[in-house]
Amino acid sequence: MRKSNFALRLQPSLLEEARKLAEAEGVAVNQLINVAVAEKLSALRTDAYFAERAARADLKKARQILSRAGRGKPPMKGDELPPKRRKK
Repeated sequence: MRKSNFALRLQPSLLEEARKLAEAEGVAVNQLINVAVAEKLSALRTDAYFAERAARADLKKARQILSRAGRGKPPMKGDELPPKRRKK
C-alpha cells in the first residue's frame, strides 16, 4: 500500500478531542483520522449510489410489483402490524 503525507490543520479543540478518542480506542491519531475519512467517503458514496439508483427508478413498475406482493399467501404469524400502526 502506498502512503503519502498530508499536512492537516485542525482546530486545537478538534485535535484534542481526536487525541482523547484515539487514546480511548487504543489507536494512533493518524489511524483514527484515516478511519474517519474512510467512513465519511463511504457514506458519501452510498448517498450518491442511492441517488443515482432513485433517479432511474420506474415507480409505475415498482407499484405493480408491490401490488402483487403476498397475493394468494395468508399472513404468517408475526406479520401483523403493531396495534398503533393498524388502519381503523
